[in-house]
Amino acid sequence: MSLPGRVHLTAALSALVLVTAMVTGILGATPQASAAAGTAGCGKTPTLSSGSRTIRSGGQNRSYILRIPDGYDRNRPYKLIFAFHWLNGTAGDVATGGSAGATWAYYGQQRLSDNSAILVAPQGIDNGWANTGGRDLTLVDDLTALIEGDLCVDTSQLFALGWSYGGAMSYAVACARPAVFRAVAVLSGANLSGCAGGTQPVAYLGIHGTHDSVLDISLGRGIRDTFVRNNGCTAQNPPEPARGSLTHLVTSYAGCRAGYPVRWAAFDGDHTPEPVDGSTTTSGARTWTGTEIWNFFSQLPSTTPPSTSPSASPSTSPSASPSTSPSTTPGACATAYRVVNSWQGGFQADVTVSNTGSAAATGWRVSWTLPSGQTISQVWNGSLTVTGGTATVTNAAYNGSVAPGAGATFGLIASGSATATPALTCALL
Repeated sequence: MSLPGRVHLTAALSALVLVTAMVTGILGATPQASAAAGTAGCGKTPTLSSGSRTIRSGGQNRSYILRIPDGYDRNRPYKLIFAFHWLNGTAGDVATGGSAGATWAYYGQQRLSDNSAILVAPQGIDNGWANTGGRDLTLVDDLTALIEGDLCVDTSQLFALGWSYGGAMSYAVACARPAVFRAVAVLSGANLSGCAGGTQPVAYLGIHGTHDSVLDISLGRGIRDTFVRNNGCTAQNPPEPARGSLTHLVTSYAGCRAGYPVRWAAFDGDHTPEPVDGSTTTSGARTWTGTEIWNFFSQLPSTTPPSTSPSASPSTSPSASPSTSPSTTPGACATAYRVVNSWQGGFQADVTVSNTGSAAATGWRVSWTLPSGQTISQVWNGSLTVTGGTATVTNAAYNGSVAPGAGATFGLIASGSATATPALTCALL
């Protein structure tokens, strides 16, 4: 896609900037957790296949393009990467690389991931991401649940990226789904799709041209600074290349919470996702941005234990040492509680429910007394009820079946201290 072909977006996107406050107001409600199925798809023969597909979401038929790795292994948890198109672009442009060529498919992530990631390119309504009433976040939730329920996905390795309007949608995902997505990359983005929430940490990469004529770089700096604050990084004004230098400068922020880096890449150029150092032309084959994105995503370690051995000791997030509280009931059920991330005033934990008996279960339930000062604000992969200081999580519709020796995992976000490990009880149904 040539630069002149992009400049016509200026008027449309400028108008969208003016209505951002209206969109943000619409999306200001408390977001729902994604219905991601954890490892529900692991070990299953998939029904999904690569190609163009449709899904019913928010009362509408929505389309997307799915790319499953060559030689897909149903017992291997894969990264899941959402790639959002630009205004007047399409999912097809993202999936094929458009005029930039196949090396730029999914912003270069298909080539660079080398069959280690499941890739999905959703299609926006009217070729954009207005996210009216949160409809596009609902699409992300529904696609996540569908893909993770059918394919083997590492639920601690979900990522989102996009350019221009697609960058705005990636920013909306970072704001609204911080407990679901591990990191996002925003290329030449702005707050156009809203920011519901926007107070929790997410690993964040921003890339922007210093003389962007469509979305001024000040807009990119502004959304970047949301996660500079959320991630506890030391505020700064990072250096940016001089006009005419045809170079780029990358800054890694200091002081960020462990596991939540922020990087900022400014380049001497206009509104493009594929700048080339030393040239005024653009090229998906020669740009540095795809590699920068892949390196940023792949540096973040998995915190999901292998699906084939759910009772094994899981690897831990660098941001916190895990706490494990095993508990076995007469009903041949065991649990493991892990704190995977923590920050001042709150934390994220995973709970694994294992079937240690000889009979298959059709459902499960985990209960515990909340430690003093703790409250739960969000749960995914299960349904939460709190009664008189006792929290109970039951299985979701898609992860209640647990075979002997297998398990299911749900996650939660809580306020309060992460040092108090609760005693869990569980039951298989």
